[in-house]
Amino acid sequence: MTNPTAAMLVIGDEILSGRTRDANMYYLAGQLTEQGIDLKEVRVVSDDPAAIIAATRALSDSYTHVFTSGGIGPTHDDITANCIAEAFGAAIGIRDDARAILQDHYDTQKQPLNEARLRMARIPDGATLIDNPVSKAPGFTLRNVHVMAGVPSIFQAMVASALPSLSGGEPLISRTYRVERGEGDIAAPLGALAHAFPALSIGCYPFQKDGLFGANVVIRGTDADMLNQAMAQLEAEFPI
Repeated sequence: MTNPTAAMLVIGDEILSGRTRDANMYYLAGQLTEQGIDLKEVRVVSDDPAAIIAATRALSDSYTHVFTSGGIGPTHDDITANCIAEAFGAAIGIRDDARAILQDHYDTQKQPLNEARLRMARIPDGATLIDNPVSKAPGFTLRNVHVMAGVPSIFQAMVASALPSLSGGEPLISRTYRVERGEGDIAAPLGALAHAFPALSIGCYPFQKDGLFGANVVIRGTDADMLNQAMAQLEAEFPI
Protein backbone atom coordinates (compact mmCIF):
# COMPACT_ATOMS: atom_id res chain seq x y z
CA MET A 1 0.00 0.00 0.00
CA THR A 2 1.46 3.34 -1.05
CA ASN A 3 1.36 6.42 1.12
CA PRO A 4 -0.95 9.36 0.34
CA THR A 5 0.77 12.10 -1.65
CA ALA A 6 0.87 15.86 -1.23
CA ALA A 7 1.93 19.05 -2.94
CA MET A 8 2.51 22.53 -1.56
CA LEU A 9 1.51 25.73 -3.32
CA VAL A 10 3.39 28.77 -2.03
CA ILE A 11 1.67 32.00 -3.03
CA GLY A 12 3.18 35.47 -3.01
CA ASP A 13 5.21 38.00 -4.96
CA GLU A 14 7.36 38.54 -1.87
CA ILE A 15 8.71 34.99 -2.11
CA LEU A 16 9.56 35.24 -5.81
CA SER A 17 11.17 38.67 -5.39
CA GLY A 18 13.51 37.41 -2.69
CA ARG A 19 12.19 39.83 -0.08
CA THR A 20 10.90 36.94 2.03
CA ARG A 21 12.47 33.53 2.51
CA ASP A 22 9.92 30.74 2.69
CA ALA A 23 10.23 28.66 5.88
CA ASN A 24 6.93 26.83 5.57
CA MET A 25 8.04 24.20 3.06
CA TYR A 26 10.71 22.87 5.41
CA TYR A 27 8.24 22.65 8.29
CA LEU A 28 5.48 21.03 6.24
CA ALA A 29 7.84 18.44 4.76
CA GLY A 30 8.86 17.31 8.23
CA GLN A 31 5.31 17.11 9.52
CA LEU A 32 4.06 15.19 6.49
CA THR A 33 6.96 12.74 6.75
CA GLU A 34 5.93 11.93 10.32
CA GLN A 35 2.32 11.52 9.20
CA GLY A 36 3.21 9.13 6.39
CA ILE A 37 2.16 11.54 3.62
CA ASP A 38 4.72 11.90 0.83
CA LEU A 39 5.39 15.48 -0.25
CA LYS A 40 6.02 15.20 -4.00
CA GLU A 41 6.01 18.75 -5.33
CA VAL A 42 6.34 22.36 -4.20
CA ARG A 43 5.23 25.09 -6.58
CA VAL A 44 5.66 28.84 -6.06
CA VAL A 45 3.38 31.29 -7.88
CA SER A 46 2.95 35.04 -7.87
CA ASP A 47 -0.10 36.97 -6.70
CA ASP A 48 -1.71 36.39 -10.07
CA PRO A 49 -5.24 34.93 -10.07
CA ALA A 50 -4.81 32.94 -13.26
CA ALA A 51 -1.59 31.37 -12.00
CA ILE A 52 -3.08 30.47 -8.61
CA ILE A 53 -6.20 28.97 -10.16
CA ALA A 54 -4.28 26.93 -12.73
CA ALA A 55 -1.80 25.63 -10.16
CA THR A 56 -4.56 24.72 -7.72
CA ARG A 57 -6.44 22.69 -10.32
CA ALA A 58 -3.32 20.92 -11.57
CA LEU A 59 -2.03 20.00 -8.12
CA SER A 60 -5.47 18.99 -6.83
CA ASP A 61 -5.86 16.59 -9.76
CA SER A 62 -2.40 15.09 -9.25
CA TYR A 63 -2.07 14.56 -5.50
CA THR A 64 -4.05 13.33 -2.50
CA HIS A 65 -3.60 16.63 -0.65
CA VAL A 66 -2.59 20.17 -1.53
CA PHE A 67 -1.41 22.65 1.10
CA THR A 68 -1.29 26.35 0.27
CA SER A 69 0.43 29.13 2.17
CA GLY A 70 -0.05 32.86 1.81
CA GLY A 71 -2.67 35.32 0.66
CA ILE A 72 -5.54 34.92 3.14
CA GLY A 73 -5.07 38.10 5.17
CA PRO A 74 -7.09 41.36 5.26
CA THR A 75 -5.39 43.38 2.51
CA HIS A 76 -6.32 43.88 -1.13
CA ASP A 77 -3.61 41.54 -2.40
CA ASP A 78 -4.85 38.64 -0.27
CA ILE A 79 -6.66 36.85 -3.08
CA THR A 80 -6.08 33.17 -2.34
CA ALA A 81 -9.56 32.42 -0.97
CA ASN A 82 -11.22 33.89 -4.07
CA CYS A 83 -8.90 31.94 -6.36
CA ILE A 84 -9.47 28.61 -4.59
CA ALA A 85 -13.21 29.18 -4.82
CA GLU A 86 -12.97 29.95 -8.53
CA ALA A 87 -10.74 26.95 -9.16
CA PHE A 88 -13.57 24.66 -8.03
CA GLY A 89 -16.53 26.74 -9.17
CA ALA A 90 -17.64 27.52 -5.61
CA ALA A 91 -19.36 30.69 -4.46
CA ILE A 92 -17.61 32.66 -1.72
CA GLY A 93 -18.88 35.05 0.93
CA ILE A 94 -18.71 35.99 4.59
CA ARG A 95 -19.62 32.93 6.61
CA ASP A 96 -21.35 33.20 9.97
CA ASP A 97 -19.09 30.79 11.87
CA ALA A 98 -15.92 32.45 10.62
CA ARG A 99 -17.34 35.88 11.36
CA ALA A 100 -18.24 34.81 14.91
CA ILE A 101 -14.67 33.63 15.53
CA LEU A 102 -13.28 36.97 14.37
CA GLN A 103 -15.90 38.98 16.23
CA ASP A 104 -15.06 37.26 19.51
CA HIS A 105 -11.33 37.74 18.94
CA TYR A 106 -11.51 41.45 18.14
CA ASP A 107 -14.00 42.10 20.92
CA THR A 108 -11.50 40.57 23.33
CA GLN A 109 -8.78 42.77 21.84
CA LYS A 110 -11.09 45.78 22.07
CA GLN A 111 -10.63 46.40 18.37
CA PRO A 112 -13.30 46.81 15.70
CA LEU A 113 -14.12 44.06 13.23
CA ASN A 114 -13.77 46.46 10.32
CA GLU A 115 -14.28 45.80 6.64
CA ALA A 116 -10.66 44.78 6.06
CA ARG A 117 -10.64 42.27 8.90
CA LEU A 118 -13.99 40.93 7.80
CA ARG A 119 -12.37 39.84 4.53
CA MET A 120 -10.80 37.02 6.53
CA ALA A 121 -14.29 35.58 7.16
CA ARG A 122 -14.87 35.03 3.43
CA ILE A 123 -15.02 31.26 2.97
CA PRO A 124 -15.96 29.27 -0.16
CA ASP A 125 -19.21 27.32 -0.05
CA GLY A 126 -18.67 23.71 1.00
CA ALA A 127 -15.38 24.37 2.78
CA THR A 128 -14.57 23.31 6.34
CA LEU A 129 -12.66 25.65 8.63
CA ILE A 130 -9.09 25.07 9.81
CA ASP A 131 -8.55 26.31 13.35
CA ASN A 132 -6.04 29.10 13.88
CA PRO A 133 -5.16 29.35 17.58
CA VAL A 134 -2.61 32.12 16.99
CA SER A 135 -4.46 34.98 15.28
CA LYS A 136 -7.90 33.29 15.08
CA ALA A 137 -8.60 34.06 11.39
CA PRO A 138 -9.39 30.56 10.11
CA GLY A 139 -8.00 28.73 7.15
CA PHE A 140 -10.18 26.28 5.26
CA THR A 141 -10.25 23.02 3.37
CA LEU A 142 -12.10 22.80 0.05
CA ARG A 143 -12.08 19.34 -1.51
CA ASN A 144 -8.47 18.20 -1.07
CA VAL A 145 -6.93 21.68 -0.81
CA HIS A 146 -5.96 23.00 2.63
CA VAL A 147 -5.62 26.78 2.63
CA MET A 148 -3.38 28.36 5.25
CA ALA A 149 -1.68 31.62 6.14
CA GLY A 150 1.86 32.46 5.08
CA VAL A 151 3.17 33.75 8.44
CA PRO A 152 5.25 30.81 9.71
CA SER A 153 3.90 30.73 13.29
CA ILE A 154 0.31 30.78 12.01
CA PHE A 155 1.03 28.29 9.22
CA GLN A 156 2.52 25.87 11.72
CA ALA A 157 -0.48 26.18 14.03
CA MET A 158 -2.85 25.54 11.12
CA VAL A 159 -0.87 22.48 10.02
CA ALA A 160 -1.17 21.15 13.57
CA SER A 161 -4.93 21.71 13.40
CA ALA A 162 -5.38 20.06 10.00
CA LEU A 163 -3.08 17.03 10.08
CA PRO A 164 -4.88 14.93 12.72
CA SER A 165 -7.92 14.65 10.42
CA LEU A 166 -5.86 13.36 7.47
CA SER A 167 -5.17 9.68 6.93
CA GLY A 168 -1.50 8.90 6.53
CA GLY A 169 0.61 5.89 5.76
CA GLU A 170 3.90 4.54 7.03
CA PRO A 171 6.23 7.27 8.33
CA LEU A 172 9.32 7.80 6.20
CA ILE A 173 12.55 6.70 7.89
CA SER A 174 15.83 8.37 6.94
CA ARG A 175 19.41 7.27 7.63
CA THR A 176 22.62 9.06 6.64
CA TYR A 177 26.09 7.59 6.09
CA ARG A 178 29.21 9.71 5.48
CA VAL A 179 31.56 8.41 2.81
CA GLU A 180 34.95 10.09 2.43
CA ARG A 181 35.28 9.30 -1.26
CA GLY A 182 34.45 11.35 -4.35
CA GLU A 183 31.22 10.83 -6.28
CA GLY A 184 33.07 9.23 -9.17
CA ASP A 185 34.36 6.50 -6.84
CA ILE A 186 31.03 5.70 -5.23
CA ALA A 187 28.64 6.13 -8.17
CA ALA A 188 28.77 2.50 -9.37
CA PRO A 189 28.30 0.88 -5.92
CA LEU A 190 25.45 3.27 -5.13
CA GLY A 191 23.81 2.44 -8.45
CA ALA A 192 24.03 -1.26 -7.62
CA LEU A 193 22.57 -0.60 -4.17
CA ALA A 194 19.67 1.35 -5.65
CA HIS A 195 19.02 -1.51 -8.09
CA ALA A 196 19.04 -4.04 -5.24
CA PHE A 197 16.60 -1.98 -3.14
CA PRO A 198 14.16 -0.31 -5.59
CA ALA A 199 11.65 0.45 -2.82
CA LEU A 200 14.17 2.74 -1.11
CA SER A 201 15.22 6.24 -2.09
CA ILE A 202 19.02 6.60 -2.12
CA GLY A 203 20.48 10.08 -2.48
CA CYS A 204 24.08 11.24 -2.73
CA TYR A 205 24.98 14.71 -1.44
CA PRO A 206 28.63 15.64 -2.06
CA PHE A 207 30.76 17.92 0.08
CA GLN A 208 34.26 19.33 0.13
CA LYS A 209 35.93 20.24 3.40
CA ASP A 210 39.61 20.98 4.06
CA GLY A 211 40.55 19.56 0.67
CA LEU A 212 38.64 16.34 1.33
CA PHE A 213 35.97 15.20 -1.12
CA GLY A 214 33.16 13.07 0.19
CA ALA A 215 29.43 12.55 0.21
CA ASN A 216 26.59 12.03 2.62
CA VAL A 217 24.54 9.11 1.39
CA VAL A 218 20.93 9.32 2.54
CA ILE A 219 18.67 6.28 2.41
CA ARG A 220 14.94 6.77 2.90
CA GLY A 221 12.05 4.34 3.09
CA THR A 222 9.14 3.09 5.13
CA ASP A 223 10.42 -0.46 5.78
CA ALA A 224 12.88 -0.40 8.68
CA ASP A 225 14.23 -3.91 8.05
CA MET A 226 14.88 -3.20 4.39
CA LEU A 227 16.55 0.09 5.25
CA ASN A 228 18.81 -1.64 7.78
CA GLN A 229 19.82 -4.21 5.17
CA ALA A 230 20.72 -1.48 2.69
CA MET A 231 22.69 0.41 5.33
CA ALA A 232 24.61 -2.73 6.22
CA GLN A 233 25.58 -3.22 2.58
CA LEU A 234 26.60 0.42 2.28
CA GLU A 235 28.75 0.24 5.41
CA ALA A 236 30.39 -2.98 4.18
CA GLU A 237 31.16 -1.35 0.83
CA PHE A 238 32.65 1.78 2.42
CA PRO A 239 33.89 0.92 5.93
CA ILE A 240 34.93 3.79 8.14
